[in-house]
Amino acid sequence: MDKIVERIRQKASDISEQLVAWRRFLHQHPELSFEEAATSTYIQGLLNECGIPYRSGFARHGIVGLLSGGISSPRVIALRADMDALPIQEENECSYVSRNAGVMHACGHDVHMTWLLGALVILQDLREEWSGKVKFLFQPGEERLPGGASAMIAEGALEDPVPDCIIGQHVQPGMPVGVVGLREGMFMASGDELYLTIRGKGGHAAMPHLCVDPIVVAAELVLALQKLISREKDPFVPAVLTIGRMTSPGGATNVIPSEVQLEGTFRCMDEDYRKSMHKRILEMASGICQANGATLEMRIESGYPALYNDPALVQRCRELGTRYFGGEGVSEIPARMTSEDFAWYGHKVPSVFCRTGIGKNESVHHPRFDVDETCLAAGAGWLALLAMRI
Repeated sequence: MDKIVERIRQKASDISEQLVAWRRFLHQHPELSFEEAATSTYIQGLLNECGIPYRSGFARHGIVGLLSGGISSPRVIALRADMDALPIQEENECSYVSRNAGVMHACGHDVHMTWLLGALVILQDLREEWSGKVKFLFQPGEERLPGGASAMIAEGALEDPVPDCIIGQHVQPGMPVGVVGLREGMFMASGDELYLTIRGKGGHAAMPHLCVDPIVVAAELVLALQKLISREKDPFVPAVLTIGRMTSPGGATNVIPSEVQLEGTFRCMDEDYRKSMHKRILEMASGICQANGATLEMRIESGYPALYNDPALVQRCRELGTRYFGGEGVSEIPARMTSEDFAWYGHKVPSVFCRTGIGKNESVHHPRFDVDETCLAAGAGWLALLAMRI
């Protein structure tokens, strides 16, 4: 094992400058969810140069390929990287700043693609050292419902052949380069979007008795919804319900508007509870509106399911992480209430989603997000080792 670890480390070091160049190009040319045409073309060009076979066109711009090791085996391991960027105006002043106004790789997907590309180059160079096949997925649309993962699956990305497991890797701000974060079992929450319109009767603010004030109804509803979490939920089931936006098309200091729109998110880690809460949210919202003489229009857009890490795969990742990064290179990290469409793959095959340190602290989705680029070789080598030995 130590011999192959050293060979992977050396290969990753050998291509480190190329990894930086790939990542900087991708960072400079970000594209929004399901619009990743140029990104896909760039990746296909690199795969062609490296002689790595693939098929394109999954979920519009996705890419699926298959590498064969030099040792015959039915073993199939899948690796996935997401491709899309966010609608954020970058505030960094580096030489590789985004050239697309209002679009930025602020969640590290440029790094994820570079890690996978690097791992594929290493796997190809060392193909006589591993058995079976490695399937790879460059996936569009992680940041936007319904998510590119579900579309990739629907279009057969996990078929012919079906992988034994799938591995995903995500940047982790605040974690040093050369450290990976792992957690077995439930790791990330499901994510559903709530859209509510409360309609009352507008009028003069000085004569509320002649109106049905949707702002008051909305305020009552926002507070009542929190009781579903604090008083009806099992305290041992992680969940959060947040109303993040309240607007009205009208209203003024002396005007009661006719309607109010609410938007929010509901997240949890229990699929049965998730389904029951959809029903309870509607019941509570309808009841409060009816009791106040208002009407309700409501839509719950189901998002990504909760992300579950297979315990046996996580244990194997711990062992390999210790081999690759040393005893201090594996960190046990807490569960998160953020969501990730990689979870869809875990509903089809065993999966593990890990966090890899990037050496800088600015949070993802921030206009000044960036990485220590030494993380590129570290993450590419780590991913290659997982593909060879998990």
